[in-house]
Amino acid sequence: MTTVHFRFYAELNDFLPKNQRLIEFPYEFAGRQSVKHLIEAAGVPHTEVDLVLVNGASVDFSYFPEDGDRISVYPVFEAFNITRVSRVRPQPLRQTRFVLDSHLGRLAVYLRMLGFDTLYRSDYGDGELARICVEERRVLLTRDRGLLMRAAVTRGYFVRQRSWRQQLIDVIRRFDLAACTAPLTRCLRCNEPLEAVTREAVADRVPPRSREHCDRYWQCRGCSRLYWNGSHYRRMLQFAEQVLRSASGEPGNAE
Repeated sequence: MTTVHFRFYAELNDFLPKNQRLIEFPYEFAGRQSVKHLIEAAGVPHTEVDLVLVNGASVDFSYFPEDGDRISVYPVFEAFNITRVSRVRPQPLRQTRFVLDSHLGRLAVYLRMLGFDTLYRSDYGDGELARICVEERRVLLTRDRGLLMRAAVTRGYFVRQRSWRQQLIDVIRRFDLAACTAPLTRCLRCNEPLEAVTREAVADRVPPRSREHCDRYWQCRGCSRLYWNGSHYRRMLQFAEQVLRSASGEPGNAE
């Protein structure tokens, strides 16, 4: 048997039994196994990991631990520069795009509301989610830990919160997205970008009262759904501001 000593940091402890959290603990295994396999055997999806140090030196997932190794495992660093050491996953996306599993429909709508390219369908299977994640270089958001352990999935996050509002705040913080939002620039229904249209071009599609009080109109490039700057539009902008204040820790309530 080979014995190594693991120490998991920050939110990675969420995946561990209580008696292994926030401490160094011994881990025994037989045969020759990669550090990636050992991390997932301990219960932590590899997509949650950005840095692995063995005896103080950074390694990638293909490293085979030896008896007595001390292994420190750190979570994804979206908001910090750790380029001087070796990440165990690709560099963060320049433009963060998402694909969500069937449990996160409301979160998908509100990520779109903030302007993020977010794919969601209630009938996506696990294989399809993994394929989209890889082929389109999207971050997979899910509440299924097993899905994140698929070998093909390299970019993903286990959404811990149950309330969709707290999920939204959590994702903004996790991926440092506050400065990247572009509220109400994407269709809430189909995810395609919106483009400005004139009042005259859509007059027959807008209720009379809205035509009287609204002066800005947008149409979805994909499904042609129409949006305008009425009271609902203003409420959504206010909600977006509250969410961003909450995500940054400023006073404000997005509940």
